[in-house]
Amino acid sequence: MKLPDDVRQFLARRFQSKHREWLIGDAGEDQWPLEVPLGIPTEQAALRQVDGVRAWVSAWQGWQGVGSLSWCERRWKALGVQRLPEKLALGGPEDVAMWIGESARWERAQSRYRTLTARWPVLAQPLPRYFDVLADYGDADFRRLAEMLDWIANHPQSDLYPRQLPVSGLDSKWLDGRKGLLTDLVAAIHEDSSSDLDFYQRCGLKAPPLLVRMRVLDQALRARVGGVGDITAPVEDLAGLNLPVSHVFIVENLQTGLAMSDMPGAVVFMRLGYNVDVLARFPWLARAKCIYWGDLDTHGFAILHRARSYIPELQSVLMDEDTLLQHKALWVDESAQHPSTELTLLTEQEQQLYRDLKQQRWGQNVRLEQERIDWATAWSTLQRALA
Repeated sequence: MKLPDDVRQFLARRFQSKHREWLIGDAGEDQWPLEVPLGIPTEQAALRQVDGVRAWVSAWQGWQGVGSLSWCERRWKALGVQRLPEKLALGGPEDVAMWIGESARWERAQSRYRTLTARWPVLAQPLPRYFDVLADYGDADFRRLAEMLDWIANHPQSDLYPRQLPVSGLDSKWLDGRKGLLTDLVAAIHEDSSSDLDFYQRCGLKAPPLLVRMRVLDQALRARVGGVGDITAPVEDLAGLNLPVSHVFIVENLQTGLAMSDMPGAVVFMRLGYNVDVLARFPWLARAKCIYWGDLDTHGFAILHRARSYIPELQSVLMDEDTLLQHKALWVDESAQHPSTELTLLTEQEQQLYRDLKQQRWGQNVRLEQERIDWATAWSTLQRALA
């Protein structure tokens, strides 16, 4: 026997699983009106729970809401003629939405869906994936989205920076959280299913230059760049310096690189993360000994693996089991481990440590951040790497 609250829960689940299909107008296995049987009990079941049946009937007698409630009669030997609620019929998704308190969201999503598909019919299929966008965006955000799509559709190869677009209210913060959405919808508008284009390529926009931060740890080398020792510049500019560097350090954390003192013939790149592959554009790195020091966690090893795709002779330091165990008191949790089981460009020792971290040998998601390592120990290790 379904009480009104039971029906509400049932409809909430149905709405959650079907609202995207309903937005398209595809009822799927649902036929409108949608009929919800209310679970009339047999006489034997009713006799076992007379009070429960009475409460069930009373709940539906006092019910007032959307939909058509059907009643039927049962002629039972022991209980006589009983008028019982049989089923609830709902005329469409709007009735379901009203039942579960989603009317405003449904109406807003449906209205915006119609607006965008009237402009671009090809969006009919991909748009329901973004139901929450249609339902929950404020009016200003939705208007900005529609104007952005319209401008890009009409200027597919503008080669402008995003902030140059004449779209009211467009700013970097708004755009950064919506690049995936815009990329998908622009691809649909252009009817281009290729998946190897990023946001800027897909929208015909110019990407901001990737900035790299490098410290020059040798006075003679600094003299070649006007005495500047801490440089943040586009990759192409730094790659074109062609410095006579003998040692290149790549460290994951900014403060680690800032703490490093002068070292003959050395530079240090800081906080590249998974952008470490930009170092492949530096021809003068091929003449240097390259050393990577990252966090002792699965992502640190994944970045090392990625870097070796471009710098095969890359050496790691302070990324071993002894270093990890000596600093146990300073461990923290790695929020989400790298998904790979094996990283083929690690050395045997590195791979074993990566595997041990993945298998939780010392605890759940163990992580040692590189700046936690005793600096005296770290600095002497880095200096020995110059030998």
